[in-house]
Amino acid sequence: MLTKFETKSARVKGLSFHPKRPWVLASLHNGVIQLWDYRMCTLIDKFDEHDGPVRGIDFHKQQPLFVSGGDDYKIKVWNYKLRRCLFTLLGHLDYIRTTFFHHEYPWILSASDDQTIRIWNWQSRTCVCVLTGHNHYVMCAQFHPSEDLVVSASLDQTVRVWDISGLRKKNLSPGAVETDVRGLSGVDLFGASDAVVKHVLEGHDRGVNWAAFHPTMPLIVSGADDRQVKIWRMNESKAWELDTCRGHYNNVSCAVFHPRQELILSNSEDKSIRVWDMSKRTGVQTFRRDHDRFWVLGAHPNLNLFAAGHDSGMIVFKLERERPAYAVHGNMLYYVKDRFLRQLDFNSSKDTAVMQLRSGSKFPVFSMSYNPAENAVLLCTRATNLENSTYDLYSIPKESDSQNPDAPEGKRSSGLTAVWVARNRFAVLDRMHSLLIKNLKNEIVKKVQVPSCEEIFYAGTGSLLLRDADGVTLFDVQQKRSLATVKIAKVKYVVWSADTSHVALLAKHAIMICNRKLESLCNIHENIRVKSGAWDESGVFIYTTSNHIKYALTSGSLWRQPRLWTSAAAGSVWVRQHCCRVTTRSWKCATRGPRTSTSSPSSTSSPSLWPT
Repeated sequence: MLTKFETKSARVKGLSFHPKRPWVLASLHNGVIQLWDYRMCTLIDKFDEHDGPVRGIDFHKQQPLFVSGGDDYKIKVWNYKLRRCLFTLLGHLDYIRTTFFHHEYPWILSASDDQTIRIWNWQSRTCVCVLTGHNHYVMCAQFHPSEDLVVSASLDQTVRVWDISGLRKKNLSPGAVETDVRGLSGVDLFGASDAVVKHVLEGHDRGVNWAAFHPTMPLIVSGADDRQVKIWRMNESKAWELDTCRGHYNNVSCAVFHPRQELILSNSEDKSIRVWDMSKRTGVQTFRRDHDRFWVLGAHPNLNLFAAGHDSGMIVFKLERERPAYAVHGNMLYYVKDRFLRQLDFNSSKDTAVMQLRSGSKFPVFSMSYNPAENAVLLCTRATNLENSTYDLYSIPKESDSQNPDAPEGKRSSGLTAVWVARNRFAVLDRMHSLLIKNLKNEIVKKVQVPSCEEIFYAGTGSLLLRDADGVTLFDVQQKRSLATVKIAKVKYVVWSADTSHVALLAKHAIMICNRKLESLCNIHENIRVKSGAWDESGVFIYTTSNHIKYALTSGSLWRQPRLWTSAAAGSVWVRQHCCRVTTRSWKCATRGPRTSTSSPSSTSSPSLWPT
């Protein structure tokens, strides 16, 4: 698990990602709703009108709205631009557990301890249907992402699937007008029901806390107090239990399908989040907290991001690293994608697969080191348990069919990191954190005593950069001695200029620029995460943070980043340089599209005044 953001607050009972902005809503047990920017790690706003815990929360997919439901029996619809509650929907007679917007229609779905599920029209602000049938608290109810279905979970130990096509036809057909001849049950004068039970899924031995549809397949996942996660399949006529995932040792609070992979995520009052392989029905990862029970899970609709609410806050996380392993040589970029080594020519923009990688590792390639003299590559795979990490040595085929690339036999060995140090030698940091020098046959040539280090980086022929907890050391492999050391904690990336005269050391919130002798020339501190960097041909270091592009000079001055303008016709970015020293203001990246301001918080210039 890669934790991207973490909050400390009262118990989090509900979560919702914004579909486009880097925002997440958290509804708390103390009645407060928090709106967080998880990229900037800042609290944007909070809303405090509910009396008691707020359990249901959901962003609208298009409108600047969100809906909440709480223990005060109230459903509130909020406008986050106006920063206020627009109206309150009353009708439930007990705690409200979940609230969700429909993806297309102006509907809100609510589940309550009054044993009912209600569908509300938020435009007319009326209840249009009540779904009755459960005989205990309804803990969760959700719309199907594309069909006229609702799934609900209840402490009566059942999961129910409801057909609401009648409601859609009645209320949303052309010329239809909502009438009051139907009672709250949703049954009209002629006995036709707007919502009917399609399937009743029985199999859990205790109350069911959560149920959710698969985004594309006819599957349902449920989690219950019997500590089990169940997978169900359905068709037009019936629904049945496919399998059960066992492993939690307390009540399962929530379970969701991964939007893009064959995985299920669940969390529990046993203080763990578990990841299950859908095809094998086995646990593949477990993440634990020491003292906090988990209550809710949320999946981002478009990104590989998840959020989990627990007793003392929430975490936003990824399951695995998405940054591809890559190496640049001249005008060629080599990178790993989908078990292929690919080559991108910067001049022609031609992107081809040059070879197929051997399978056998369930972890993605973490880093790459390229040897242009031998046309060979070292690919390092970082396991969850670092001692199980491996590297592969490949010779890249000189000629390969890009449609059906060769799959050369690689040489695999254990090691945390492998880096080229000469034309026919590479260094390996092994599991004991000692340094081995190997040849092209993957044979150990010698062992080198080095200062204690956690990671090694390329530093030119015959040299390495050794990272420890507090700094980075320049080490001469031939002379077996340290040449220089700088203090910078937890360096993640090392970026050399093309002539290796300068190097940038990138940490989570800091950048240090040094010369070839590792003498510090420039120190930069950022309040948000530093993501990547590259050297310009003129010796300017350009780097990205979570939401800005900036640049720094080796002279030690931090200069303002170029202001960016977009060309709507060409879809390209033009750079207008402002050479204004010692200013820390930065400007957000422009995106392709109509000419719009690449605004900063203080940008107030009119579009008519912009340069053409």
